[in-house]
Amino acid sequence: MNTHDHAHRAAAHDGAAAAAPAARHDGRRPARAGAHRLAALGAVLAGLAVSLPAAAHPGHADSGFAAGLLHPFTGLDHLLALLAVGLWSRQVRHGAVLVPSFLVMMALGAAGAGAGLALPALETSIAATVLLLGGLAACAPSLQRRLPPQLAMIVVGGCAFLHGVAHGSELAGIASGAGFLLASALLMGLGALPGERLRRMTGAAIGAAGLCLLAGVV
Repeated sequence: MNTHDHAHRAAAHDGAAAAAPAARHDGRRPARAGAHRLAALGAVLAGLAVSLPAAAHPGHADSGFAAGLLHPFTGLDHLLALLAVGLWSRQVRHGAVLVPSFLVMMALGAAGAGAGLALPALETSIAATVLLLGGLAACAPSLQRRLPPQLAMIVVGGCAFLHGVAHGSELAGIASGAGFLLASALLMGLGALPGERLRRMTGAAIGAAGLCLLAGVV
């Protein structure tokens, strides 16, 4: 090996050694930025949870397609649960069945409420679904192998049934029910918009908001 080759290799080694700390430093920036975004999301959703009571189900029946279409936006608990299901469904292999399962079971719960079904501690249960679904959306990739599709459908279906019971007494007529289901499906569809990392962060923030909702109703 001549002197020129030795000098060239030494320079390359020195350059790589100098670049390594910079790469490690740059690698910490996305993590810090992600933590800041998660904190901001949690603060916003927790603030909404505190400012808007979980008992956002006044008990009066609205009729008409437009009323049903707007109804999911009148309760923070329902809105967050829908977003969480959408986020979860985009992060797992069996996610395509979660949204239809939620809609079907929610419709059954609404039908039960229309027939006079009443469940104890319903508001507390609804808040718990927000915490549960948000946590599942945040942990979806790591839980994918441990949570079989059948169990995921049972969890989603149970949460949806509770939401259907809570909202079924507030809507009157087929038109309002159709609007309610359409708006709910569209909200769950929003889970497809952000990237995987942002989905997990948003799921964690929804879970934090669910915890705030629980603290307000227990």
